Amino acid sequence: MDKVFTQAPQKQFEFDEKVAGVFDDMLSRSIPHYKEVLSLGADFALRFVGKDSNILDLGTSTGSMLIEIASKAEFKVNLFGIDNSSFMLKQARNKLEAYGMQAQLICGDILEESFPKCDCIIANYTLQFVRPLQREKLVQKIFESLNGGGVFIVSEKVICEDKKLDFEMIDYYLKSKKKQGYSEFEIAKKREALENVLIPYSENENKKMLQNCGFRHVETFFRWVNFVSFIAMK
Repeated sequence: MDKVFTQAPQKQFEFDEKVAGVFDDMLSRSIPHYKEVLSLGADFALRFVGKDSNILDLGTSTGSMLIEIASKAEFKVNLFGIDNSSFMLKQARNKLEAYGMQAQLICGDILEESFPKCDCIIANYTLQFVRPLQREKLVQKIFESLNGGGVFIVSEKVICEDKKLDFEMIDYYLKSKKKQGYSEFEIAKKREALENVLIPYSENENKKMLQNCGFRHVETFFRWVNFVSFIAMK
């Protein structure tokens, strides 16, 4: 169970061994409707791919998205996952093995690794950790790695352009975390550790970035307060 922030952290947030061991619990309690987002993402991914299509999961962490896709696929797909944390990928390998599933896992920086040509690329709560100066370059790289008619499925934490509404949404979200069992101390310390590490855009800023990179249509397919999921079509 996630107890990472029951004591004051000594450094900025990073996906180290301590976090990797409790990451699935952390996500399920920190991201509202996380399982539904994975389920929807897998369903839509499989609508846009065919037999032997490549599907790439960026920031794959413990492989939950890959496992969700593999469990639903009624035909053979080639699954790839990239993450820069060896600790996360160790968890992913163990989970895939336990389920009898296969995926090619790559330990590396998504800004530097080469991507295979894909019909679907996924990034769940990953772009928000990429520095703004590099973010649009990464999205352009994603666009160029997709085959014609391919899709990019992306979920992000977002901010509101109206400061009052943004405050209210953040406050509502933090109260929801308390209902999940996190103490005010844990919530405060995680926010402190994530400061200048997680840098969210607004919903409109995300859509504009995707369109600037060439995606012909971008649609929101899920939203809960300040968490949004998009599908972008090439």
